[in-house]
Amino acid sequence: MSADLVSRLAAILGPSGLLADEADMASYAIDWRRLFPGRPLCVARPASTAEVSEVVKACRAAGAAIVPQGGNTGLAGGAVPDASGGQVVLSLTRMNKVRAVDPVGLTISADAGCILKVAQDAAAEAGRLLPISLAAEGSATLGGVVSTNAGGVNVVRYGMARALVLGLEVVLADGTIVDMARQLRKDNAGYDLKQLFIGTEGTLGIVTGAVLRLVPRPRHTVTALLSVPSPQAALDLLALAQEELGDTLSAFELMSGYSFDLLKRHLNLTPPIASGDWFVLLEAGASLSGLREAAEAALAAALENGTALDGVIAETGAQATQLWALREHITDGEAREGKSMKHDVSVPIVDVPAFLEAADIAIENGAPGAKVNAFGHLGDGNIHYNVVLAPGQDGAAINTLVHDVVARFAGSISAEHGIGQYRVDELLLRRAPAEIALARTLKTALDPDDFLNPGKVLPAGG
Repeated sequence: MSADLVSRLAAILGPSGLLADEADMASYAIDWRRLFPGRPLCVARPASTAEVSEVVKACRAAGAAIVPQGGNTGLAGGAVPDASGGQVVLSLTRMNKVRAVDPVGLTISADAGCILKVAQDAAAEAGRLLPISLAAEGSATLGGVVSTNAGGVNVVRYGMARALVLGLEVVLADGTIVDMARQLRKDNAGYDLKQLFIGTEGTLGIVTGAVLRLVPRPRHTVTALLSVPSPQAALDLLALAQEELGDTLSAFELMSGYSFDLLKRHLNLTPPIASGDWFVLLEAGASLSGLREAAEAALAAALENGTALDGVIAETGAQATQLWALREHITDGEAREGKSMKHDVSVPIVDVPAFLEAADIAIENGAPGAKVNAFGHLGDGNIHYNVVLAPGQDGAAINTLVHDVVARFAGSISAEHGIGQYRVDELLLRRAPAEIALARTLKTALDPDDFLNPGKVLPAGG
């Protein structure tokens, strides 16, 4: 059956559309963090939505599960096969075209395999902005971005990927192509079915194309780095920035002094301001003039009232890039420090300082010797609360410590990275039974044979 399926897929896809050699499949068989190795039967690389449909039909007839994969940059193992050798990886990377850009209607239409940076550049050429901004934007694909409801640094202003999706083209588990790739801002004609496929990690259907909302490209940008005495002071600074800068505020990142210590020791990166216990990196953008003056006035007020201790505003685009490099390399410094347990959590924004205090106490009491590397998107309540382990410490026990605190604040154990196969068991523990039951109902309705990405988000078999 396996040999017959490989032959059938080769006939559908042609010589450049199928990989079956183990060496050729190696990069598709393991996640970016190299935590979840798998062994696919083969890698199907369709070049069109019609070919995706035919691949799905052939695999379903043969009883071989499909694992959709984009740029394979996810952090939860949601796009890699298991080790059985019987699953087919469906890579969308050959479907990589920008279909259309409408600078007046502010939309971009593209294949699912289009690299995010390629789509950003296409929007920029039209004088517009695709405001999804991720560290992996040079390799992440739009299909993956949509299927994981990706976040990033601009959620404060523009929302998660879901907020930017206007339409989708999807292939269902039986091979049916559903074309919902409409460019409409207003469409109240029945159920908003595209929502079923955003953030569900390819478990309900395979995204093959997307229409995303663009925004006017800001002519003026302000990027600033400040040291603050505490997370509460950072929250006060956020309130001040919201009041003074309004909806021009696009990013507001919180980073601990330990994060910057890792940058200095391991990567020789040093902030251009005095050291402190906490730092804030903020960015604002506007089309009208006066932004810099407003930002300078707001930051001066923060320094005067003690909310901020020190600060610098980038004078050039190159300086802004240097400030962002501090934020973007924190995980690199952490990796060189030692083994860590990563927690992509969110709580109500107003509760972030209390959460950090409670989680720190839980780690201090339950895992003495561990070090907390806390950083992330304070502006939307998402903190990457990573714990660098001391020798001999139990990572699973630390997960429980952190997630118990998250539960106390009615938060989420996955703010933007998704569940994948990494957090399946914990999702079952942390979500209400009624929510899990509803998720299973949807899965059964759209994929009754558990054929699409089994074992991701929900346990294999439902």
